[in-house]
Amino acid sequence: MSRPILEVIALDARDAVAARDGGADRLELAADMTAGGLTPARETFAAVRDAVDLPVRVMLRATDDFAAGAPEALDDLCGRARALRAEGAEEFVLGFLDDTGAPDLPAIGALLDAVPGCRWTFHRAIDGCADRDVLRKRLDGLPGLDTYLTAGSADGVPDGLEVLCAEAARMAAGDPGYRPLLMAGGGLRLDHVPTLRAAGVTAFHIGGAARAGSWTAPVSPDAVRVWRTTLDAEPAR
Repeated sequence: MSRPILEVIALDARDAVAARDGGADRLELAADMTAGGLTPARETFAAVRDAVDLPVRVMLRATDDFAAGAPEALDDLCGRARALRAEGAEEFVLGFLDDTGAPDLPAIGALLDAVPGCRWTFHRAIDGCADRDVLRKRLDGLPGLDTYLTAGSADGVPDGLEVLCAEAARMAAGDPGYRPLLMAGGGLRLDHVPTLRAAGVTAFHIGGAARAGSWTAPVSPDAVRVWRTTLDAEPAR
């Protein structure tokens, strides 16, 4: 059995190297975590690409909420996505909701058209949607969607553990809408790992937990290594 996936948020090449050295399997590259993670500069991606040989999922998001914004804003984001793709980005993170809390399929489709053939994660917009099950089924079959990053609750993993465990069971069963990988993240702590691993969760995402202090501190290889060791030591069900 392959080891659990550990994804670490990186803001720059220094973070990327530290995450790799600590044992990360892949990176989420973002900017401005005070806004929840926005699209990084093309130059930042290029620096990370040159610094590490790890899969890098690049955030496609322009505001601190889950709305795609005005048509001009979406057009600009699509242009940035195309530029990142031209720079060599092959994996992305995105997700938009409309005013009713349903998935904004036109906005999502526009970005997928900008980066055709790429794999992508639907991020924690799922935790803010009106109906998680409906969202999953409406997105089912979209090209490239292979991961949901979720805390199970808008308030974070501590409140969403039960939902995560239930969705892990549905993923294992191959239920429609639940086939993509479930990646737990958003207030994730080490003490959540035994419950999640026992439920069959095999992918974990950390941001602040990989740093010594606030987001102004760089990724700590030692902190990442603690997560790597814990995940590898905790048996699945």
